[in-house]
Amino acid sequence: MITQYLAEFIDSTRYQDLPENVINQAKLCFLDFLGVSLRGSRGESSGIVRNIINAQGDSTVIGYDTSTPMDAALANGVSAHCLDLDDGHRLAQLHPGACVIPSALALAETEKRSGKEFITAMVVGYQVAIQLGMLLNPSHRHKGFHSTGTCGTIGAAAAASKILDLDKENILNALGLAGTQAAGLLESDHAGSMAKHLHAGKSAQEGVLSALLASEGFTGAHTILEGKEGFLKAMGEINDVQTPLPETAPEQPTNGEFEILRVYFKKYPVCRHLHSSLDAIFNIMEYNKIKITDIHDVAVETYEIAALHNNYHPETAEGFRQSLPLSLAMAIINGNLDVVNIGNTNCEDLNEIASKIRIKCNDDLNKLYPHKRPSKVTIKSKGQFYISRIDLPKGEPETPFTREELLNKFNTLNPEVDVNVLDVLEDLEDLRTDKLMNSLNDEFK
Repeated sequence: MITQYLAEFIDSTRYQDLPENVINQAKLCFLDFLGVSLRGSRGESSGIVRNIINAQGDSTVIGYDTSTPMDAALANGVSAHCLDLDDGHRLAQLHPGACVIPSALALAETEKRSGKEFITAMVVGYQVAIQLGMLLNPSHRHKGFHSTGTCGTIGAAAAASKILDLDKENILNALGLAGTQAAGLLESDHAGSMAKHLHAGKSAQEGVLSALLASEGFTGAHTILEGKEGFLKAMGEINDVQTPLPETAPEQPTNGEFEILRVYFKKYPVCRHLHSSLDAIFNIMEYNKIKITDIHDVAVETYEIAALHNNYHPETAEGFRQSLPLSLAMAIINGNLDVVNIGNTNCEDLNEIASKIRIKCNDDLNKLYPHKRPSKVTIKSKGQFYISRIDLPKGEPETPFTREELLNKFNTLNPEVDVNVLDVLEDLEDLRTDKLMNSLNDEFK
């Protein structure tokens, strides 16, 4: 049974089981999380959350003070996700880091866990969240579920359970409790609301809550995933009672093939489905030196889900991050797309440029999704056509960021912080998590 399998995986995985490339990738995920969360902590939704959380505790609220583990996980999850710059996994269709890391971090601090234990919890949490996302999607998404909120909750509980060193019985209870709390609807995302940020924050918080309750003997369904009225039946494609549930669990990692190795890092603070088109636009504009005033028409051919991000008149910054035409228009006008110009609907010429952008679904490109996320952009300027096609945007495992590029991302987001303080992350496994965060938070405030 799938829940049993995951509990066994969580229980049995040890730091010494992790290959070097997995450990190094976990460090990169943590580095990216810190940079995005620190900048995200200044966002409006993050500020609102801090207004209501407990101001006392031993868990770091990144960029500010401390709180209880549950409230710190909530706050850091929102901060990590609110900029649309956090890591993700294209086949699972979710953002694991914003759910898993805040959950593991909050408890690792209060429990004074080592860096090795923290890394192991991260890897386990990513594995569980991503495997569930791959098992459920695409039907899960088609039903309107946001996998970050649903599968992310169970991944967060896996990480929290590992930090608390729960036995298999209580891991099962924690997964059962997390599964019954898992939630998140894409309507919140595409309506341009802050509730999208809440999905990650609540996933992290519920992961902590589930593990803490389980540690005290609070029980959860041990068949929460595969049960007749469980997670897969309710949220997957298994709607007919005559349809059998999956008979096999996700495969265990072999030869170092942990799913954390397949996450992507983001360059632009917008929905990932927009990134291939943005990379294509920048390729054309950079190499051909096209003047904005000479652009007559911009044709975007892409896969269906990306093409549906076609709101030409978003009313919020969150809506802007889901808008392909406005993101492309802003990129053309500024020569970049960053957290400063996102949402600036008063930008001169923005609507004029956006009106020249035509978006359509290309059937051939759509067939390549989800294994690729292709986009073909054609700019017509002064009677000439300039074309660029991108099948996978920058930051995917096939087109990865280097550590130096992630450090530059951190610096761009947080120029007031000396990035040299992050050198300590190279030896994360040798550090105690609470002492690390105490020193970093002094630099981050």
